[in-house]
Amino acid sequence: MGWKPVTKVAATAGTAEGSTPLNAFDNALLAAGIGNVNLVKVSSIFPPAAEVVSLPRIKPGAIVPTAYAAVTSEVPGEVVAAAVGWALPDDPAKNGVIMEFHDKATREEAELMIVQMLQEAFRARGWRIAQMKVAAVEHRVERTGCALAAVTLLSDDDLL
Repeated sequence: MGWKPVTKVAATAGTAEGSTPLNAFDNALLAAGIGNVNLVKVSSIFPPAAEVVSLPRIKPGAIVPTAYAAVTSEVPGEVVAAAVGWALPDDPAKNGVIMEFHDKATREEAELMIVQMLQEAFRARGWRIAQMKVAAVEHRVERTGCALAAVTLLSDDDLL
């Protein structure tokens, strides 16, 4: 399979309940606006020159490289959170970095972890962060719940 060039990057997040963990995950994908596409989990590099956009309408069935974090729980009352974030360097010719986090945590705790992980990733590369964004959600479980956050790497061919 040949991959199409990534031209746009969009972060999204959603939470949901379901009758099973997989249904909760599927419903969280729908809530995040990416439930009708095929996600291919990728590691965490933001392509140079890709444009940051709000989540656009994506063709149903599109195969979309995505860095995502998801957590499901069947413990009523438990709070779970998922977060993703990206940071871009001050040199636009260099790639950015994406980080993911999920756990029994609050949204604020998840956001803080993402910021810390992005800062560490940039320190390890010897780069300075020029721009950063975090998308995070938390969910208090009723029966079976899921929190999901994702960064989609989109090609113009994927969009409606």
